[in-house]
Parts: sequence; C-alpha cells; structure tokens
Amino acid sequence: MATTVDPESLGIDTGRLGELRTRVRREIDGGLLPSCQFALAKDGRLAAFEAFGDVGSETRYVIFSATKAFVASAAWLLIGEGSLDIDRRVAEYIPEFATNGKDVVTVEQVMLHTSGFPRAPLGPPAWADRDRRLEAFAKWRLNWEPGTAHEYHPTSAHWVLAELIERISGRDYRDFVHEAVTGAIGLPRVVGIPAEDQDGIAELALCGEPASTDELEAIFGVPELPVTEVTDDALLSFNRSDVRAVGVPGGGGVATAATVALFYQALLHNPDGLWDPDVLADATGRVRNTFPDLLALGAPANRALGVVVAGDDGNANRRGFGHTQSPRTFGHNGAGGQIAWADPESGLSFSYVTNGRDVNPIREGRRSIGISSRAAVCAS
Repeated sequence: MATTVDPESLGIDTGRLGELRTRVRREIDGGLLPSCQFALAKDGRLAAFEAFGDVGSETRYVIFSATKAFVASAAWLLIGEGSLDIDRRVAEYIPEFATNGKDVVTVEQVMLHTSGFPRAPLGPPAWADRDRRLEAFAKWRLNWEPGTAHEYHPTSAHWVLAELIERISGRDYRDFVHEAVTGAIGLPRVVGIPAEDQDGIAELALCGEPASTDELEAIFGVPELPVTEVTDDALLSFNRSDVRAVGVPGGGGVATAATVALFYQALLHNPDGLWDPDVLADATGRVRNTFPDLLALGAPANRALGVVVAGDDGNANRRGFGHTQSPRTFGHNGAGGQIAWADPESGLSFSYVTNGRDVNPIREGRRSIGISSRAAVCAS
C-alpha cells in the first residue's frame, strides 16, 4: 500500500490541497462518476493519495494513453545505452516493417506521432500474438509522408515501439517495462497484468449525457468530433481480463494514482541514475514536434520523446494541462479523463484516475483543466 507523509513536511499548502480535494470529489458527490483517485507527490514521496466513490486506495484503474510514458521511458533506457538510435529507420531493427513505403520511417518519428500511420489497424485477437503483430506491420500503409505532419497514433506507433524494445532487449516488452523501469523504482507492474492478478481493477462505465451539436460547434468548430479508434466500445473492452493481460503499449496500463505520481517523481529525480541524465532531460524537456495538433484545437503538439510539454505559448490547457503549471511541465494524459504530469519547477507530480468515462468531451476537458490547475499550485 502506498503511504503518504505529512504534506506540510514537503512544502505543500494544506489549504490549497483542500481545494484540490474538493474539486476532485465534486463529480463523485454529484453522482456523475462512480469513483476516482488522486495522488500528489513531491521530493519522491506522496503528499496525498485519496480515493472517492465505491473504491479504496488499493483499487487500480486502466490508465489508457497515460501508459505511453511508461513504455517510452523503457525505450529511453535503450537510447541511453546506445542500443537504440532514434535517427535510424525502424526497418533496420524490424525488417518486417519495411513495406508499402514505410522503410523511410525513423524511430524518432514513431515516438513523436509524425510517422504517418495513425490509423494502422491492429486489434484483438491479433495483438496478443507477436507473429500476428508482425504480419500486421507488413500490411500497414502510410496515410501521409512521414515527418511532414502530426496526427495522434492512439496505439499503432507504440506497438512498433514495443517491438523495438523486444528486438533490442531480447525480452517481452511487458516484462522489460516492469523489470527495467517500474520494478526498478519500487513500483508494481503496470503493463500486462496477468489474469490471476486482476482483482481490484475498477471497471469502466459510461457516464453523463453527450454534448449537443451546438456545444461542440462552439468549442471545437464542428458539430461532431471525428471518429477515431478511441471509441467508447474500444475503451469498454478493457474491462475484459484478456485485453488487460495483453498490455497494449499505447493504452493498456493498469495502476493506482499513487503509482503514476511516483513514476513521474522518478522522472524528476532519476533515482540511482536509472536513465542517462542527458537522455532523460532531452526526452522530457526538448520539444521536437510542433506540428498543429487537431486534438489540441490546432495548437502545436509540443511533443518530446514520449511525453507532451506544456509550453509557454498559452496553449497548455489545450494540451491537457491546467492554467497554472510551469511551461516545463511534461506528462501524458489518457482517455476517460486520466491525468498524469510532473512540473520540474515546483517539483510536484500529479495523477488523477477514474473509471467514469464522461461521454461529454467538453465537460471532461474542463474537469481535467480545473483539477490540474488546482494541483499545480499546492506547492507553497
């Protein structure tokens, strides 16, 4: 069980922490969401870790795309040791990938969502079989020229990243992420949860009413949002034991809010020099992709190698952050309202997880911004 320390000993303003707590539990008390957790950490320790609704502190949640940072951090280890070169082409490591013009795609492009195959299909049951994943790679085609645009790759790019990890490390990517990253920093397994270890995972539920076409038009400029692979049915499939066990590298991680917040503390403090310091600083701080991002309402994507950086252009909230974090804040949120970030300026890391999939994207987005904004000012 994750334990907390006196928040004041970490320089946390308890009044502001109380305001954060009140905001976090608003939708639980109002009956919109079934449950949630939040965790706030600093100096490598938890200042707060609380659960609301029909759950406890031991309950785990599917964190969806917040998984991406965990898998990317495993790749950073290989980059640091020199066995993975982001400037090289993926096909040099995975020959099966070199079809249909994809031989030009680089590792960097895969990690930046500029690789040109955002909608490449790979789902159950094929994704549970490595040979079938490789067969899918060979069939994939490009939607646009790699390196010329940004479009979020919900799962396809991270399947390639997982295979790169396997080719280079010689280990199952799920085991490598745990043995080399989460286990190495004293955290439980996050990617690929065996069926026998799935007790206490909160089931996702759809909540609320959809936004009207007028509301969507006012915020997004269109009467309906484009359909991607991140559908409600796709998210609900992660209630299944077999899907959780797969460990989908782009969105299938399972964790408590405390695990996520402490993972980001490790990225801030690099315990025992786990990552090469220069690689870690580059991967979490150097913006390499500034192409317009449709999901950020056309703002620059501001992507580093596996995470998003808040930036100083006034668009941090469009990237899933709040209004009060420093421009250096980095993280990666997940579908369903999952929040995960660290702020190098304040030393805070934060996570919010819920099993309530709010079907109103406007309300969900405002909730994330409001919660993150309150969390970011808790350092006194």
